Amino acid sequence: MSNETKRACATPYKTMIGGQALIEGIMMLGPEKKAVVVRKPDGELAEQVEERVLIKDKHPLLGVPFIRGVFNFCSSMANGVKALMYSASFMPEEEGEPEEPSKFEQWLDKHLGSEKAASALVTVAVALGILFSVGLFILLPTALVGVLGQFVPLAMWLRNLLEGVVKVVIFVGYLILCSHMKDIHRVFQYHGAEHKTIFCYEHGLPLTVENVRKQPRHHPRCGTSFLFVVIVVSILLSSVVFSFVEVTNTFLRMGLHLLMLPVIVSLTYEFNRLVGRYDNWFTRLVSAPGMWLQNWTTFEPDDSMIEVGIRAFTLVLPQEQGKDQW
Repeated sequence: MSNETKRACATPYKTMIGGQALIEGIMMLGPEKKAVVVRKPDGELAEQVEERVLIKDKHPLLGVPFIRGVFNFCSSMANGVKALMYSASFMPEEEGEPEEPSKFEQWLDKHLGSEKAASALVTVAVALGILFSVGLFILLPTALVGVLGQFVPLAMWLRNLLEGVVKVVIFVGYLILCSHMKDIHRVFQYHGAEHKTIFCYEHGLPLTVENVRKQPRHHPRCGTSFLFVVIVVSILLSSVVFSFVEVTNTFLRMGLHLLMLPVIVSLTYEFNRLVGRYDNWFTRLVSAPGMWLQNWTTFEPDDSMIEVGIRAFTLVLPQEQGKDQW
């Protein structure tokens, strides 16, 4: 039994280690290291381990509660995109002539160099991902209700209610649609392996395939729960703001939603930390909707996926036992 596995047999506690499912792989973020483990087409594991430099260590002000949320969210997005690009690089190319780099990629490589070009692509991908999420889950509902308001008079409370309902419907519908896509389904299986591995460690059990297999696949600190809470907080905050400031112009409402977004993300981040740190009737109650949504974003993994989760997790365990504790 490895030292890492022995350490998992210690007294159960909540860990701050979290992860993300990738294409045939898993990324784990520990307090000191980031690890990406990918199952290659030949069955072997590819590993990438990096030392982590936390934002709060470089800029202490950005580690203050209710300020750190936005910056940690963007940092997590960047780490996730880098890991996805790494995992995608092992996927077999389609038969035929190798695809030439686009003119944009060639321009970036020529003017910035390969490393800076890759960093630029990650930045662009993160920005596009944020824009897509904000547009789909925040701005589109406002626009749709605004169009309805052109034909049907809507009281302010009804407009707020309809925007909230549309946000939830779009979000849930998007998750269900993604869960039925074959390739995404496999990613969601790795998502399940990630959760099960973390639970196994938190329950104080040795990190073996048999022990991990028995664990639940729903975890309160999941990104799905985080996004759902973002939607809920945006609904509540919007209802409060627009009850004092009655705004009917659709574009002005969209602008106000954008201004409130940093506050929403900050509040949600602190809420997610609270739920992940404690286990009582209150945290279980408020996390129940997000846990329910994981029925569509996590699926039971096979043993090979669990092996990837275990390996990624053990790679980020800190040298000092307990340093990963909340």
